[in-house]
Amino acid sequence: MKRTTRLLTLLTLISLLLAACNNAAANPTTDTAVSPQTTNETTTEDGIVQTSAQTDVAAQDAPVTEEIVTTQTYIDLYNRLNDSVVNIQVVSEVSQANLEQFIIPFDPDDPDAPELPEGFPDLPDDHPGLEPFTQQSQGSGFVYDKEGHIITNNHVVADAIHIIVIFSDDTEAEAEIVGTDPGSDLAVIKVDVEPERLHPVTIGDSDSLQVGQLVATIGNPFGLSGSMSTGIISGLGRLLEAGAVAPGGGRFNIPEIIQTDAAVNPGNSGGPLLNLSGEVIGVNTAIQTNGNLGFGATPTFGGISYVVPSNIVTQVVPQLIENGEITYPWLGISGTTLTDDLAQAMDLPIGQNGVLIYEVIEESPAAEADLRGSEEQITIDGIPAFIGGDVIVQMNDEPINDFDDLLAYIVRRTSVGQDVTLQILRDGELETVEVTLQARPESE
Repeated sequence: MKRTTRLLTLLTLISLLLAACNNAAANPTTDTAVSPQTTNETTTEDGIVQTSAQTDVAAQDAPVTEEIVTTQTYIDLYNRLNDSVVNIQVVSEVSQANLEQFIIPFDPDDPDAPELPEGFPDLPDDHPGLEPFTQQSQGSGFVYDKEGHIITNNHVVADAIHIIVIFSDDTEAEAEIVGTDPGSDLAVIKVDVEPERLHPVTIGDSDSLQVGQLVATIGNPFGLSGSMSTGIISGLGRLLEAGAVAPGGGRFNIPEIIQTDAAVNPGNSGGPLLNLSGEVIGVNTAIQTNGNLGFGATPTFGGISYVVPSNIVTQVVPQLIENGEITYPWLGISGTTLTDDLAQAMDLPIGQNGVLIYEVIEESPAAEADLRGSEEQITIDGIPAFIGGDVIVQMNDEPINDFDDLLAYIVRRTSVGQDVTLQILRDGELETVEVTLQARPESE
């Protein structure tokens, strides 16, 4: 995605229009100087005037803040970061248990089962041909340090029996898994190569991102190594279902997910999302698709992709390198953001913020603190909804406006065994509850 900046000359007064991306807010500086540039104008066959700028070589590595963004900005970004991005080739084993999730059970003795036509052969009790086999897949990753650690997605390397890392110069190295975290869909692998072959990235601050900020990503979509796409941050504070399974069969969510319209396709998973200063602000993780693709279909980019923020990366990766895993604190509830419809149904003020507890998991910290779930079912606009549970409005001194606020606070600002103070609304009255957080149960 490109922006064109033009110089307007009015008589003897020259005014420079700064087309800065929101990255200026993400990386505040003072007295930012505009790089010396030579501007050239050309006219296309359609009569459209195009402006290009050449930046002095000495200024190419300067952080992009209030500079004019040109084509050269993206060229320089690619040239600086491409050597840090790797292609990850994975051989993994698919078990019969993995395959059987796609098999629809059929019991001919079931009275509700459809009647088989006369002469139909007997059905086998097992599924022949579903023996375990190996399959190949691929993803992206980026160099974290000179020790050979590489960051990627958990789902890229999960169940891997052989991993090959291919660098931008087409050299290869075998890798081993250092640690994985289904709860954030992050993983760390390691290669044993000479340090001069490794070009570590700089991790940025995802807390300062803004919607509209220009971004880019480098990766290997469909195996096309060294591919770059650009776009903007199109949303912040999303929740994304993780691979970690919660008690009761649901899944934990990853908080503070970044949404971008930069093109991400199969093979981009695990690659970096970059700001224009070349800092990694997130790890590409998932894409939004429309409808049911069906077994064996390949999803493609539909205009929205989801990225694990860099500030979760900086929290998780050091623990994966040190311990091979990470332990999260856990409250033990399922719930939803309180909407005006739910608030009205519970005789709460319209505009009341908070998280309505649907269910309290047995033997969880929430259960031990006697937090209460929703028991009354109603219908809102024809859709069933539960009401009546406690509404969490504050944790310690932090207001809780929605479910992402609650999950982000627990994941990033608390620890296992920590005592926290909840402010809740119970039957319309404000109460204080003390909770001791426990370790999140391991996924099965």
